[in-house]
Amino acid sequence: MIELKNNPAGNFFLLAGPCVIEGEEMAMRIAERVAGITERLRVPYVFKGSYRKANRSRADSFTGIGDEKALKVLKKVHDTFGIPTVTDIHASDEAEMAAEYVDILQIPAFLCRQTDLLVAAAKTGKTVNIKKGQFLSPAAMQFAAAKVVEAGNKNVMLTERGTTFGYQDLIVDYRGIPEMQAFGYPVVLDVTHSLQQPNQTSGVTGGIPQLIETVAKAGIAVGADGLFIETHEEPSVAKSDGANMLKLDLLEGLLTKLVRIREAIK
Repeated sequence: MIELKNNPAGNFFLLAGPCVIEGEEMAMRIAERVAGITERLRVPYVFKGSYRKANRSRADSFTGIGDEKALKVLKKVHDTFGIPTVTDIHASDEAEMAAEYVDILQIPAFLCRQTDLLVAAAKTGKTVNIKKGQFLSPAAMQFAAAKVVEAGNKNVMLTERGTTFGYQDLIVDYRGIPEMQAFGYPVVLDVTHSLQQPNQTSGVTGGIPQLIETVAKAGIAVGADGLFIETHEEPSVAKSDGANMLKLDLLEGLLTKLVRIREAIK
């Protein structure tokens, strides 16, 4: 498993950053600011940014600035701020390429049952974060994790990101967090994707960002090991998932409250 700095006993860790790498300057600004906040609060931090978005509602949606260019930005974040980085991969042949630049390979929720993808990620030796499919029970995630472990890699994290509820909504069943922790892996709550409202008639995914604090507080209260929060300086102009992102200016206040909750339940 990756080594996380500033990890006092019992604290949660944070995976946070923009949905997709929109450019080097933007990524560096966000990374620097979040790194400063988490350093002060002693919250271990992993910078998140997708080098490419393969799953978009419409063909004309922004997908990225170019694979190698975006991956080099992630490497620069790591080298500049000394923090681990995480990015999604979407196909088996992407695993080795992405592993040269980042510390954690993330398996998107829709792809969590793809055996070849899980095995390819495992064989890089990197930590593999598997997002629970919106269509799966928490119990089913033990089999996704087993594919990675059986391929020779015990460095696994599991992420709860909501369960499909009707056509255009998701709900979080917080019972799933301790259920997946029982498998022996750290469990992360993806706060912002749990608040997506997919399948909008406009072809652009909606969201309920005003509930980010509510969902995050509940996740910490039930003992999630980590939180995943997509954040952007101006979500209204973000090129992907702006509808459910947290405005960067709100992050420090939220994390301060969450640290207090975690201290209270220790």
